[in-house]
Amino acid sequence: MSDGTSPVGAQLVPSTSFHSMWRELLPIGRHPESRGYRRYAWTPADSACRAWFQEQAQVRGLTYEVDRNGNQWAWAGDPAQGDAVVTGSHLDSVPDGGAFDGPLGVVSAFAALDELRGRNTQFTRPLGIVNFGDEEGARFGLACVGSRLTAGRLTREQAHRLTDGDGITLPRAMEAAGHDPDAIGPDPERLSRIGAFVELHVEQGRALDLSGDRVGLASAIWPHGRWRFDFRGEANHAGTTRLADRRDPMLSYAETVLAARREAQLAGAVATFGKIAVEPNGVNAIPSLVRGWLDSRAPEQDTLDTVIEGIETAAREYAAAHGVDLDVTRESFTPVVEFDHALRDELARILGSETDLKVPVLGTGAGHDAGILSGTVPTAMLFVRNPTGVSHSPAEFATEDDCVAGVLALADVLEGLACR
Repeated sequence: MSDGTSPVGAQLVPSTSFHSMWRELLPIGRHPESRGYRRYAWTPADSACRAWFQEQAQVRGLTYEVDRNGNQWAWAGDPAQGDAVVTGSHLDSVPDGGAFDGPLGVVSAFAALDELRGRNTQFTRPLGIVNFGDEEGARFGLACVGSRLTAGRLTREQAHRLTDGDGITLPRAMEAAGHDPDAIGPDPERLSRIGAFVELHVEQGRALDLSGDRVGLASAIWPHGRWRFDFRGEANHAGTTRLADRRDPMLSYAETVLAARREAQLAGAVATFGKIAVEPNGVNAIPSLVRGWLDSRAPEQDTLDTVIEGIETAAREYAAAHGVDLDVTRESFTPVVEFDHALRDELARILGSETDLKVPVLGTGAGHDAGILSGTVPTAMLFVRNPTGVSHSPAEFATEDDCVAGVLALADVLEGLACR
C-alpha cells in the first residue's frame, strides 16, 4: 500500500480517511532494519498504538474506555443499552510481523464508522470498536490474552504466572504500563452487552487471491495449539568430546523438526517449530538443553491429535537413541471454532443484496479474538484479500482497492446489523 490517499479512498471514506489513519499508524513499532513490526504487549510501542486508538476515538466524539483486562473500547451510543454491535481486532504484532495483521481490522472499523456517518446512518443499536490486548502472544507466549481473560478462558492466577524471555512477569509489565494487574479477570457483564462481534482481518493465505475475490466470510477456525519440547542432554566440549560419548539434544530436536513436517504433510495439516532456546548457547559447547516450541493446526480435531501423537512418538524415539531426556508440555490449545451460522448467513445476505461483492466462505488455520469470544457472543469474520498469501512477515500485503472494499463491506455489515 502506498502512503498516498487515493481519490477513490477519499471519496468512499468521507470523514477521516482510511489512508490518513494508516499513515499515522504505519511508523509505530517498525524496526528500522527488518522493516517488520515489534509491537509487543505492554511495551512503549504498544503504548503508542494504544494512544493512537484513544485519539481516534476522541476525534470522533466516541465514548472511550479501557476494561479491567486492558482492552480498549470506543462507543457510539450507550453500551449499557445492550445488544451492541462491535467490530475491531488488535494492534500488537508477532516479532517482525507485517503491517496488516490486526491493525487492518481496527483502522477499517474507524473508517467504516466514518463511511456510515457520511451516509447519515442512524443507529438503533450501540456500535463499538475494540482493540484487544496481546492477541499475538509474542511477549508472554500465550495468544489472545486480552480476550481470553475477558471471556473467562484464562484465569487471573494463570495470567499472573506468564513470563517473558527476560523474566518479566505479566503483572509487572502491566503495572509498568500503568494498568492494575490485580483487576484482571472474567468480564461477563461486558460480554452480555454485545449482541454481535464482527472482526475484519487480512487473509492469512491465498484462497481469495486464487478465487479472484476481494472479500470473504469465515466459516471456522481450525483447532490449534502450542507445545513445548524440552530435550535435556549433557553439556560438553564441542572439540574434545567423541561423537560416541555425546548426549547432544540438538540432534533429537533436529530430527523432531523433520518428523513434524512429515507427520503434517501426511495428514493434510500444518506443524511448525518456529521458536527455539538453547543452553548454554555457545558455539564451541554441546548443548545441555534444547527447548523448541511447536505450533500445529489441522482442519479436524482427530487429524490434529494424530499429528501431535506422531510427532511426540518420534521425538521420544530420537531422544532415547541419543541418551536424551524429553518433556513435552502443552502450553495452549483452542478447539475448532464454528462461527455463528445465523450471523454468517445474515452477513452473506447483507453483502449479497447491498454490494456487488462476491463473498466466498472459507476456513482458516489462524487464531483470532473472534474465535475466543465465539463461545459467549455471536461472532463472524470478514477477510480481505492478500495477493501474496504471506503473513507474520514484513511482506504481508493488501492493495488499496481491496482495503477500501473491505471498509465498504464492513460498513454495509454494520449498517445492516446496527440499524435494523
